[in-house]
Order: sequence, then C-alpha cells, then structure tokens
Amino acid sequence: MLGPQSVLPAFAADSADLVGNVGRLLDAARAFGARVVHATYEGNLGGRPTGTARLWRALGPATAHWRPGMAETSVMPELLGEHDIVLPRHHGLFPTVDSELLPVLKGLGITTIVLVGVSLNLAVTHTAGHATQAGFELVVPRDAVGGTPAEYAEQVLDNTIAVLGRPSTVDRLIGEWTGAADTG
Repeated sequence: MLGPQSVLPAFAADSADLVGNVGRLLDAARAFGARVVHATYEGNLGGRPTGTARLWRALGPATAHWRPGMAETSVMPELLGEHDIVLPRHHGLFPTVDSELLPVLKGLGITTIVLVGVSLNLAVTHTAGHATQAGFELVVPRDAVGGTPAEYAEQVLDNTIAVLGRPSTVDRLIGEWTGAADTG
C-alpha cells in the first residue's frame, strides 16, 4: 500500500512520513527486545477476492497478479529485521480474520500489541477491535498509522482507537522503551 508500486498512489503520497516513523519504531522495538511481526497480504493466488466489499472490486484487477515474493506483497526492505516474523495471508481485508495471527501472538506470550501500518479506514480499525476482543492490550502510535483523508484518520484515532486502546506516538513509545524523557 505504501511502496513505489502502490495500488493507491494518492494514499501512498498522503502517508509519505509513515514509513520512516514505522522504521524508527521497529528499530527501537527490536532494541527493547520486543517481537516484531508483519502481517502481509500476498494476493489471492488466482482466485476471486473474498468478500463483497466495494474495495475488493476496486482493487481486484490491480492486485490479481500478486504472488508471494513480489515487491508488492513483501515487507518493505527498510522495515524488515533479521529476526522478524512475517505472517502472510491470501484472503481478507484484515490480518486477523480467519488467520493465524492472533493465535501465534498468544503462543509467543505476547499480551500487548503495538499496531502500526495502514489503513485506519479499515484494516487497522478492524484489527484493533479483533485484538482487543481477543484480550490483547492495544497501543496505536498516531504517527505510525495512516488513513485517508487525513482528517478522517484523526477522527478514527480520537473516536474509535481511543476507546479500544491507548493512542500514543512513536517518540513517546521510544521514550518509554529507552527510559528517556517523553519527546513527543
């Protein structure tokens, strides 16, 4: 969604700072000893998109050729660490529906999810709901999630994410992990 091959170029342009912020957060999380897990979408493997969302009909033709290992379906290299876990899926708009993501996190002993990425329009919001319903604590750094338009994304953070978990910032979380004063 955010790389140079984005199927939503306007969204990618609106979220230009997101990749750098996520990268800083992931580096700090790894240094702190937190597990970094990437939930990716690798295409529907030649089948029809699952679900009836208008978004699937709009993105279906643009993503029909996606396969595992393609740049479009892989974690951006600048965000992938050597010991990160990548959990791909081939269906659904949200990484938590009918996938192994939440059971794997529970199996790893994870109790708090710091949720980053795109988009607040659908995937982040639904994932936040699924995660808290499954019993995870939730933290969402405002400057490491994206949505469009920006005003709507802020409303989602203030009116939906804030009732599901704890909104934060990248600098605030880095400060918590390193013991530094809050810089954000």
